[in-house]
Amino acid sequence: MVAYEILLMLDAELPEKRQEEIVKRAQELVKKAGGKWVGHDVWGRRRLAYEIGHKGEGTYHLLNFDAGAETLEELSRILRITDGVMRHLAVRRIEGGSPGPPPEPEPQRESVPEPAYAEANISSQEEE
Repeated sequence: MVAYEILLMLDAELPEKRQEEIVKRAQELVKKAGGKWVGHDVWGRRRLAYEIGHKGEGTYHLLNFDAGAETLEELSRILRITDGVMRHLAVRRIEGGSPGPPPEPEPQRESVPEPAYAEANISSQEEE
């Protein structure tokens, strides 16, 4: 068996119950094929870099499991034809890799410089 992880992007408008059904179906397929389900991590709703099917957001799930190549092929086939799955990417899992989602980018604040005229007005009033 090989350690795999699938990053699953689901439609953000899907009800939470339907999202859980998709993940549960993947889990059942892995266990039924003799694999080992390691875990499921919800990364949450994220804005997409570009729209997919006129949708600007997706909900990400990271699935970790140990299985054979045939199981991975079958799971990928099922995910491709499942409604609500926008994208998925399966890769071999590296032990000791990054366990969590990438950090949210912090919004950049514009720095507004202090107005220069304030000092000029104060100094001109002192001279009078």
